[in-house]
Amino acid sequence: MKILVIGTGAREHAIVHSLHRETVAGTAAHELHAAPGNPGIADLATLHPVDPLDGAAVTALAEQVGAELVVVGPEAPLVAGVADAVRAAGIPVFGPSGEAARLEGSKAFAKEVMAAAGVPTAMAHVCTDTDELEAALDAFGAPYVVKDDGLAAGKGVVVTSDRAEALAHGAACLANGGAHDGGRVVVEEYLDGPEVSLFCVCDGATVVPLVPAQDFKRVHDGDEGPNTGGMGAYTPLDWAPSGLVDEVVARIAQPTVDEMARRGTPFTGVLYVGLALTSRGTRVVEFNARFGDPETQSVLARLATPLSEVMHAAARGALAGLEPLRWRPEASVTVVVASEGYPAAARSGDPVTGLDDAEALPGVHVLHAGTARSETGDLVSAGGRVLSVVALGSDLADARRRAYEGVARIELKGSQHRTDIALRAERGEVTVP
Repeated sequence: MKILVIGTGAREHAIVHSLHRETVAGTAAHELHAAPGNPGIADLATLHPVDPLDGAAVTALAEQVGAELVVVGPEAPLVAGVADAVRAAGIPVFGPSGEAARLEGSKAFAKEVMAAAGVPTAMAHVCTDTDELEAALDAFGAPYVVKDDGLAAGKGVVVTSDRAEALAHGAACLANGGAHDGGRVVVEEYLDGPEVSLFCVCDGATVVPLVPAQDFKRVHDGDEGPNTGGMGAYTPLDWAPSGLVDEVVARIAQPTVDEMARRGTPFTGVLYVGLALTSRGTRVVEFNARFGDPETQSVLARLATPLSEVMHAAARGALAGLEPLRWRPEASVTVVVASEGYPAAARSGDPVTGLDDAEALPGVHVLHAGTARSETGDLVSAGGRVLSVVALGSDLADARRRAYEGVARIELKGSQHRTDIALRAERGEVTVP
């Protein structure tokens, strides 16, 4: 199959890596293209210098390469309607329409849909000025949860017991303006309990869940420091309640997909359900309209069913006929290597070496997120989160050991990473209230 993947990050590299693995295994013979891609993706696919936000350009490229499937990875092109342009040309596309992607593009819209669908989520106030913001903060009390209504690349959320910090973040969100209907900010009640990410593949009617994962949003060990786009992830979650996935599909994902269809905006692609397993039951923290990074890196490493089959079935509205998904029995741990200064002021342009040494370890592969080639062709850092080191192991302890052995072989001046990814789960310390 000729497949075009849109995006530049480790999520897109994980998708391409999985598709390439199918070709290597002999289960498929794909011709892979990516736009604009990154140096890691370039080793597996043909890159094209196309603006991922330009629907017409992406569509023209898809037609030029004869794409039989287009996969739109990041949220910004989805919210911009890139999938609509490709779909209008009659090309199967994995990714929701711009209207359906509002589930991520506007947290206020997502709350509206959840209310209509009867989905359990945190109580929330949508604020349009600082008076409403202050009233909402006082109504809920600490810890304060303040979310930018629009897209913020995973960094638009502040959870703090400091009212001044919460107010400042909310005021900044209002000043910046939201993706829809002007500047808005969402203030929510705080949800206790561990968080879980569950990706649900949808074709507008049918929902097929993947395996749950957990990611780590804070930059430092012990969940200290500011929120980031994610510093690591792991799966499986042996501590999660039995029946969790079935519950999420029945009570959250399927009602949401049904509500979107009822509104005339069917959801096709990945509905990322961010959950909190609270003392009062399972609650939705957020919806995203695409695979999450870095959870995707760990989840796809364990997927035994060809990813191309899953995405193509979703794009064609044929998920109901898909065989049950098959999974590798190993555990998977992903550790993000970030540049010096991330997330506030990330350095770029530093040499990155040791990737081949890391990938020489059994069960380890390295995915590029923020890398580039220098004028001399050397690999250099080009963003905050630079690499994802992914390891499969017989259990979490084995996968963690392999992942961190891989990280230790990579050289990047001033780089940083968390040392406690999946550690509490390995020790059996994660509990559900």
